[in-house]
Amino acid sequence: MSNSSDNPADPFKKALAEATKVMADDPDLSVTYSLDPAGLSGDSMRLPQVSRRLTRDEVLQARGAADALALRHKYHDASLHARYSPDGEMARDLYEAMETARCEAVGAREMPGTAGNIDAKIASDARKRGYDQITDAADAPLPVAAGYMIRHLATGREMPEGAGNVMRLWQGFIEQEAGGTLDGLEERLADQAEFARFARQIIRDLGYGDQLGEDPDAPDDEQEDEAEETAEEQEDPDSSGEEDDDTEDAEADPEQTQDEQQDAAQAQVSMDDMADDEMGDETEMPEGEAPLEPPAPQPVSEADPEYAVFSTEHDEEIRADELAEPVELERLRAYLDQQLEPLKGAVGRLANKLQRRLQAQQNRAWEFDREEGILDAGRLARVVANPTTPLSFKVEKDTEFRDTVVTLLLDNSGSMRGRPISIAAICADVLARTLERCDVKVEILGFTTRAWKGGRSRETWLGEGRPQMPGRLNDLRHIIYKSADAPMRRTRDNLGLMMKEGLLKENIDGEALEWAHRRMAMRREARKILMVISDGAPVDDSTLSVNPANYLEKHLRDVIAMVERRRQVELLAIGIGHDVTRYYDRAVTITDVDQLAGAMTEQLAALFDHDPRARARMMGIKKAG
Repeated sequence: MSNSSDNPADPFKKALAEATKVMADDPDLSVTYSLDPAGLSGDSMRLPQVSRRLTRDEVLQARGAADALALRHKYHDASLHARYSPDGEMARDLYEAMETARCEAVGAREMPGTAGNIDAKIASDARKRGYDQITDAADAPLPVAAGYMIRHLATGREMPEGAGNVMRLWQGFIEQEAGGTLDGLEERLADQAEFARFARQIIRDLGYGDQLGEDPDAPDDEQEDEAEETAEEQEDPDSSGEEDDDTEDAEADPEQTQDEQQDAAQAQVSMDDMADDEMGDETEMPEGEAPLEPPAPQPVSEADPEYAVFSTEHDEEIRADELAEPVELERLRAYLDQQLEPLKGAVGRLANKLQRRLQAQQNRAWEFDREEGILDAGRLARVVANPTTPLSFKVEKDTEFRDTVVTLLLDNSGSMRGRPISIAAICADVLARTLERCDVKVEILGFTTRAWKGGRSRETWLGEGRPQMPGRLNDLRHIIYKSADAPMRRTRDNLGLMMKEGLLKENIDGEALEWAHRRMAMRREARKILMVISDGAPVDDSTLSVNPANYLEKHLRDVIAMVERRRQVELLAIGIGHDVTRYYDRAVTITDVDQLAGAMTEQLAALFDHDPRARARMMGIKKAG
């Protein structure tokens, strides 16, 4: 007899995991299910979580992701892929998209059943990203369109609606620029090395050849020729030639040479006199006064002076409305509202609960022993015991929150893509409007990077010869969705930007937290509260590949320690599927993103609670002593 508490989704998840191992031709492959986006790392595969309800959409997403990742695991050689990988961001994105399409197309030939599952996954992803609503090629990602086109040409299958729309927007351009190269697709599909060269040629045809970097197939003879040319350039035949000419001139015209030598001697004397004068000036400098030196550069981080950044030239602090046109923001906001319509009621009820608690606390404070006001019934006993004791009155005191500002700092990394970022955006919206009604100012910030795997900072680093220990090696993007002084009604569309395809990349939490703290420290409000919402540790592949593995994590810990030591800001955090309690003293971790609204409201309510025991219980703080 089966246990009534068994999860009805477990048999499906087990069967899917076994089928995926067979398809990937790897019995040792580890298959897990998570709220994080699907992914593959070595012998570990992460698939989308499947709830007890086993909805059709969840099943299709899991099967499509499993098939796509299994095919990549089977047909993809990571070291060969890395050998031909371009340096530039756009070229690298094109290369990755085409390789993914190649693996799926080869798999579809050998296992036709995978094609339908992957089609369903592509259709779902395209729908979530609003690809079916795009009308201008400038708004459609070229790498995605190129990947779709490779898959379409290799399998002969029509792309799902949204994906087909993106492909058609770029199809004319791709065929015009790379049509001749595309004719050779069939012969190169099964050989990854041949396909990598083919993909690099496509990238060159599309106008991004300058981002390809060095040709891995270049013969060694070319490098030897370059070395010989460099050695020849280092020699200075002109200088020896000039000496020979001078000797010949001297032999031909000794009188002229003597005059020239006298002029040169006089010029040398003049130069020596000028040098003596300058030396004299230095000698006559009063004791104790040294030449002025340029001031030492300020450290990048106040929390850790040793924390290094290779370049801040391409970092960006930008308002959300500068990253998209008003029409696009309005469309993305409408898409966000549509996706989360069922959730709005629950979030709204929690927000109303938070508002009632805050407003109740505003009227819960009293001033006692006043000469007039409301009679203090709690102290009537002493009047009865001693009639000469004067009556005691109390006055209700409004505890206003007008001198408080709250900042919501949202992780905008790629792992938040999908439901987590949607729920974070709508919760930030509703809580901001709720706190505004209680006269609490709210700021909403986001943090990510401008590029995957380094961007322009990495390109500069490569151009300078890859210096050792460069520090942070990516371009930051810090986004202001709503400033504390801006009303929510004017900035609500900005939150739709989180739905924009290509916005969410990597996360460097330490610098983002320090940035948000600096902004709050400059505010005039007496009380400042900073809430961080994240789903993982700081990750930036470019930085971590050339620095110690804990480089970004250590900096985050140092920043948290600085914030808590200065006590200018009350810091708390919510981790989505990730234990943030190992970083933050006041933090909670939720396993299901649907719990986010409740966690945010309860944490904020606890901060405003006047009862320290209730605050400690809600915040998970153990009383000292």
